[in-house]
Amino acid sequence: MRFKSIIAAACLAAAYAAADAATTGAASAIEVKQAWIRWLPGSAPAGGYLTLINGSDQPISLTGAASPDYGSVGLHRSVMRDGVSTMAPVDRITVAAHSTLEFASQGYHLMLKAPKIALNPGDHVSITLTFDGGSQINVPFEIRRPDGSAAKPSLPTDSDANAQALR
Repeated sequence: MRFKSIIAAACLAAAYAAADAATTGAASAIEVKQAWIRWLPGSAPAGGYLTLINGSDQPISLTGAASPDYGSVGLHRSVMRDGVSTMAPVDRITVAAHSTLEFASQGYHLMLKAPKIALNPGDHVSITLTFDGGSQINVPFEIRRPDGSAAKPSLPTDSDANAQALR
């Protein structure tokens, strides 16, 4: 009986080690800040922006992204050439060792297509970022207004409607 307990404990320890390995590696050296999505009406593609901070001694590459709230999430880059802005998908986005990379509309960004649910400014969605070696980070992104502000558009209250009627 004791032999079975030792084997069971060893199997459990191996399972925990495998789960830890999924969140270690490249992702453990990356810090994510200022994650937000530019809200656009209807089913228009949206842009996702964030700041990646690589605190390690090695470059780290973002190789993919996914969200249960969008049909697809891709890595993209916008570049200005001869006065014309072009956008194209990229396979990876590399963050140099001990550096910071800010995603922006005229640079690297996430392209989010086909929202599966109605989203509005102030909402939050989860996006899983995948890095070298398959390590992942689950990041909450805030949906913001097209100008990038975090505040929800104000809706008229009953007292506002009453005040308008009296004018």
